[in-house]
Amino acid sequence: MGKEERNIYTIQKDESIGEVKIADEVVASIAAFAAMEVEGVASLGGMTKEIMGKLGMKSPARGVKVEVLEGIVTVTLTMNVLYGYGLVEICSKVQEKVKSAIENMTGLTVADVNIRIAGVDVPEEV
Repeated sequence: MGKEERNIYTIQKDESIGEVKIADEVVASIAAFAAMEVEGVASLGGMTKEIMGKLGMKSPARGVKVEVLEGIVTVTLTMNVLYGYGLVEICSKVQEKVKSAIENMTGLTVADVNIRIAGVDVPEEV
């Protein structure tokens, strides 16, 4: 499960059927979608849920950096949160959700999910 080509990793190899490779951009996309599911997360790298939905898979991982070394993943997320939510609670939920999503979908092991809060967004009053 080591790094074979730049930014592409083997996650399964079975000589009888073949192998499965994954690019780090895919891992970053998984992290981005998982993080955006947490209530209180306003955006990742300036990308809101609405923008991510419109763009699809073109650039959902903006604000997400992923490093994979020998099957071990380190994720760094830069995000804005909504005003009124507890930062520690939001970050803890994002860390759990991102770790779970990556491990369940790829079989890779997540060592760290680091979060950088870039800003606080104030929701528009209705």
